[in-house]
Amino acid sequence: MKKSNIVDWKTITEFVREVFIKHGVPDEDAGICADVLLQADKWGIESHGVNRLKPIYLDRIKAGIQNPVTNFEVIKETATTAVVDGHLGMGQVIGYKAMNMAISKAKEYGMGMVAVRNSTHYGIAGYYAAMAVNQGCIGITGTNARPSIAPTFGVENMLGTNPLTFGMPTDEEFPFLLDCATSITQRGKIEYYARIGKDTPEGMVIGRDGKAKTDSKQILKDLDNQNAALAPLGGIGEELAGYKGYGYATVVEILSAALQQGQFLRALSGIDKEGKKIPMPLGHFFIAIDPEAFMGLEEFKKTCGEILRELRNSKKAPGQERIYTAGEKEHLVWLSRKESGVPINESVQKELIQLRNELGLSRYVFPFEEN
Repeated sequence: MKKSNIVDWKTITEFVREVFIKHGVPDEDAGICADVLLQADKWGIESHGVNRLKPIYLDRIKAGIQNPVTNFEVIKETATTAVVDGHLGMGQVIGYKAMNMAISKAKEYGMGMVAVRNSTHYGIAGYYAAMAVNQGCIGITGTNARPSIAPTFGVENMLGTNPLTFGMPTDEEFPFLLDCATSITQRGKIEYYARIGKDTPEGMVIGRDGKAKTDSKQILKDLDNQNAALAPLGGIGEELAGYKGYGYATVVEILSAALQQGQFLRALSGIDKEGKKIPMPLGHFFIAIDPEAFMGLEEFKKTCGEILRELRNSKKAPGQERIYTAGEKEHLVWLSRKESGVPINESVQKELIQLRNELGLSRYVFPFEEN
């Protein structure tokens, strides 16, 4: 068989699920974690896909700062709202259950919102917005994160990359799905650059001296030791309106902490005063809105689709062949990968082989291995 870096979806999904199980995650929860992780790869968001299996999830379970068994505790609930404590369990499981709760409330009362505290990294935020879309709802979610963004005119990493994510059903083959950090880039993208040996584009990261940094591997170290910070959307300073990204990141921080009385800013660094790793008790929020409570789902989908088509059909810049709307490129990536599988870069290939060998999962033979 010819070597290939493409692993089919069935194989990689079963492998990731079994790896989670081997690390103490219950069977059903392991399936949720694998699904969230691989949805990122299905959409072409490699920075949040199988690339993160070991460093973000398995290593944190091993370090004792994340619990493989999730205790999803509802500590306050009304007809349309809830506050949940995740007790440092698997963020994907917490996110999945919280968004399902918000959707159920929206289906009954028109809108639902769930705020979560003491969670962990929940993966690609668009997964949860898409859950709502698939149930005929508008989905909104956000999360705080380890401090990475410097405030405008500052150099200290204070805010997380704090994505603000929206999903809306349309009358097209794909939804409107906007999932992006409030920083100009996110740590996962820099981790990806470091893995493939690529510099981070200038202007995305600021050093303590106020100058841009580009060495991806060094940036990751400097982010950990507070010697570098990500710029907010718009970039450094006010010239390109970086204060807007700074403001949106702050909105997400407030909604991810104040409603559920969770931790925020420096308390999410994951490092204690002695430099030891400690839990990062993240906060999330999930909002579902049922268009049937307004003018109807089909009417909403039609208008949404018309807006998106009109945008895509507007006059293009010289030399440009196409205008996209949010979620379209991800849909196209999925169509191109649906029958083939997920591309695995060389560094992740080594991790998967190592995990297989360490965990005794010998039945898995990957197409990128030597025959």
